[in-house]
Amino acid sequence: MQRIHSEPILSSIRNHDLEDPQSPMSFPHPSLNAHKPAHLIQKLRVALRGDPLLNSPRFNKGTAFSPKERKALGLHGRLPYRENTLEHQCERAYEQLQARDTAIRKNTFLQSLRDQNWTLYFALLQRHLKELVPVIYTPTQGDAIASYSHLFRKPDGLFLTFKEIDRMEEEFLEQTRGKEIDLVVCTDAEAILGIGDQGVGGIGISTAKSAMYTLIGGLDPSKTLAVMLDVGTNNEQLLNDPLYVGWPHRRVTGEDYDKFVDKFVQLVRKYYPHSLLHFEDFGVNNAYRLLHKYRETHAAFNDDIQGTGAVTLACIMAAIGVSSRSSAASTGKAQGSRLSDQRYVIFGAGSAGMGIAVQVRDAMITADGISRKEANRRFWLIDREGLLYDHTGEEVKHNQEWTEAKAEFVRPFEEGWGKSAQSGSVGLLETVKKVKPTVLIGCSTAAGAFTEEVVKAMDQGLTNGEKPIIMPLSNPSRLVEAQPVDIMKWTEGRALVATGSPFGTVEMKVGGKDKSFRIAECNNALIYPGLGFGAILAQSRKVTDSMLIAGAQRLARLSPAIEAAPSKDALAKSSDAVYEYNGEALLPDFAAAPQVNYEIGVAVAQQAVVEGTASSDWLKRSGSADDLADSEVRDMMLDEVRERAERKVWVPVYAEYEYDPNGVSD
Repeated sequence: MQRIHSEPILSSIRNHDLEDPQSPMSFPHPSLNAHKPAHLIQKLRVALRGDPLLNSPRFNKGTAFSPKERKALGLHGRLPYRENTLEHQCERAYEQLQARDTAIRKNTFLQSLRDQNWTLYFALLQRHLKELVPVIYTPTQGDAIASYSHLFRKPDGLFLTFKEIDRMEEEFLEQTRGKEIDLVVCTDAEAILGIGDQGVGGIGISTAKSAMYTLIGGLDPSKTLAVMLDVGTNNEQLLNDPLYVGWPHRRVTGEDYDKFVDKFVQLVRKYYPHSLLHFEDFGVNNAYRLLHKYRETHAAFNDDIQGTGAVTLACIMAAIGVSSRSSAASTGKAQGSRLSDQRYVIFGAGSAGMGIAVQVRDAMITADGISRKEANRRFWLIDREGLLYDHTGEEVKHNQEWTEAKAEFVRPFEEGWGKSAQSGSVGLLETVKKVKPTVLIGCSTAAGAFTEEVVKAMDQGLTNGEKPIIMPLSNPSRLVEAQPVDIMKWTEGRALVATGSPFGTVEMKVGGKDKSFRIAECNNALIYPGLGFGAILAQSRKVTDSMLIAGAQRLARLSPAIEAAPSKDALAKSSDAVYEYNGEALLPDFAAAPQVNYEIGVAVAQQAVVEGTASSDWLKRSGSADDLADSEVRDMMLDEVRERAERKVWVPVYAEYEYDPNGVSD
């Protein structure tokens, strides 16, 4: 595998330099497991024989056990004669899967396969990634979670219940004792996949998220722990269901809730201080509160907040790179090449919209060196009541209409918003006309909100050769703020578009020429598994903003649109240089997600080492800050990160087994 000297160092981030001349990387035909050299897949000594071995999903190979292994491990007579390769097994399993005629039946089949053979399960998913991720994750997993108590067959994960809080440590240790845990995914199931409170069924999102970390992030499944924090449910249907398997009690809140969650977090910190703690599908208020409560004392992460923000940030960075090159080619001068040069209108100020605003704002502060107050002024947020603006002239912090997070983005009274509006409400079109945004993001689930008039007003407001960056991110696709084909038509092919759902390619004529525009899918899974892998690889004490930025920058560098564009230096040096955006996607295709996330993980771990948040083991090896200032020492450490990543990453291939009574058994 080629060496890639990515440099997630803040001095390079500050310039939003997406050029990486040493690392041209694209994945038009991603090869399986390319990031795991074969010599690192070592022989495994196992202490299991016979039926216990075949019943272990971690070690079971089924018909792929070799004749030598069958003899040594007591498997003769327990398996049919012929040995199969993993490829043969995947072919058979896929054939069986296709016989299931509904998505939920396919989901159930895959759950059963996972219970039998982890390697085969992940190998099958890897070979049919784009087809099967929607089956094991959203949207199909949502249906499985909603029916959990009626589909229940076998428990999977750790169930901690408020009613049994006194036994929490005992139950935690019973399931984890003697194990090395890198990742803990927990949920209280209050806000599952857009379908709300699902009680104990929420364990399904913890297991699915853990599986995604393995499938796309390369985490060893034996080192992940899925946790359900059962604090009750307010779902009346579940409370009245005699088959409901969770604690049939209304949700615990307030101080009791906080004590329960804190006891769990302290157990994770006590027994697995270097693990990543992933909070998933908590209600919006608890999600923000818990993340900020624990992120300074442990490597804590919330995908709904940070993952959404990070992948959107990467997409924006790539789009800025394209737009600034376009303006340089048309006007001779690059316009708006920094995050802080943009004007952002975010339509939808819920958890997703706020997560994006906060992530981009924080990146702007870190990357461009501007103040928090200056960064906040680059945003115009619109919720269901209209633009967030101060219409009283009083201190915003005393205004109870806004949460503390939203209050930072409220437009000041002095700007005079709403003077001409009869109701005092300022809508999207008026905001766009006045602000002339360079970036328009939709997180509203208000289908069709980005009308032709809104999109044309944005396009016409940009007069320096910039391209309008328009991101209707609402899911599912029926709730998208505008169809990509309409956006491209209304802007005559000038817009840079990314969506929250897959939309494929827009074919149209531009200037009399046939053009194809690949619409990027702003999918969290393009980044959060890599962020997690990097934090775990570095054994980082916390997940910092600069680590998130390093991951986002690495993803932006892998943008097909950036890879196809000439460098800024080339455009600046040559008066004859011509650049025409030819419709390349702003983000890599999801089929390349494992390779992309591996690169993101390396970049995140390198950033953790350089900034000093990595474990003491890393810091001892890297020396002092003065040592790292030496480019030779720093390059050696960054190379070591990549070497450790190659050893750490888990891939679904069979290792050779030897029997050893003192070997591994769990």
